[in-house]
Amino acid sequence: MSHYWSPFVHSLTPYVPGEQPKFANLVKLNTNENPYPPSPRAIAAMRREIGDDGASLRLYPDPNADCLRQAVVECFAEFALSAAHVFVAGNGSDEVLAHVFMALLRHGQPILLPDISYSFYPVYCGLYGIDSVRIPLDERFAIRVDDYARSNGGIVIANPNAPTGHPLPLGDVERLAAANLQSVVVIDEAYVDFGGTTAIGLIHRFPNLLVTRTLSKSHALAGLRIGYAIGDPALIEALDRVKNSFNSFPLDRVAIAGAAAALSDREYLEKTRRAVMRSRAALTGHLERLGFDVLPSAANFIFVRHPRRDAADLAAQLRQRGIIVRHFKQPRIDQHLRITIGTDAQCDLLVAALKEILE
Repeated sequence: MSHYWSPFVHSLTPYVPGEQPKFANLVKLNTNENPYPPSPRAIAAMRREIGDDGASLRLYPDPNADCLRQAVVECFAEFALSAAHVFVAGNGSDEVLAHVFMALLRHGQPILLPDISYSFYPVYCGLYGIDSVRIPLDERFAIRVDDYARSNGGIVIANPNAPTGHPLPLGDVERLAAANLQSVVVIDEAYVDFGGTTAIGLIHRFPNLLVTRTLSKSHALAGLRIGYAIGDPALIEALDRVKNSFNSFPLDRVAIAGAAAALSDREYLEKTRRAVMRSRAALTGHLERLGFDVLPSAANFIFVRHPRRDAADLAAQLRQRGIIVRHFKQPRIDQHLRITIGTDAQCDLLVAALKEILE
């Protein structure tokens, strides 16, 4: 029945998300979900929004999500933002990025992407008819900013990068923005709270810089699907124009309330992100003692390989023991595994299983 399809659909290569298994008693370390629950303040706010009778749900939400935009402004008060610097949308930062590709990156020139990065970026290029050039990471999977000194229609970089976890220093982000004033530089900070440095402080100096973020990872709200972007008001206006031409109500009332409350709970964020970072350091040490090569990570996952064991086989044997990690078949990284940082108990189970497999 594909003869009913629009012609361009045949050429699309959709994004493949991490597996969401339906069976219980699983150590799930494949999709970078936070091992800790959301802020109690966020849970309370969502319950208040629903109320005893749920009457508020009969009403449409605020299309501008003004209280959430203000929560972002207050969360980053040190950067002197206004609501005009903030764009919010549903479906995590994925939907934000979709609007970015449509609103800011369709200029007839190829955009520049790292050759190993979030695999949704080339999917959006295919969806919106945007050419791209893949810039190779170095031999240790780091981004070389000087390689991006070429004509382009935009640059999109995840920082820390995914799936490698490698952070780009703030000085390099600054050099990238300064060297590409003719185009938009998008810094995807989905994982920045786990050890990276945000580029939000640069947006007042660089009107071409856009920072995208999500509440799925560090705020443990992957189930709500909330993302936002911070940049010059002219960039935000373009995103709003596209959003309001697609869906004026991308965030529901409950999500807006929960997200605003989560952003306000800085103490809880600090506690949980530091717990993840401690577990990451401990797991890295355990795996290195087992002979794994572990890339330095500033994310809530690590990227590892064992020089004497096939990565796909390791992933399969872990799965037999009820532990799921992410294996990519992409060239250059097909011998690596991306392992989400779980609770200490989950990490201990992973280490014990790997010891058994390797022995």
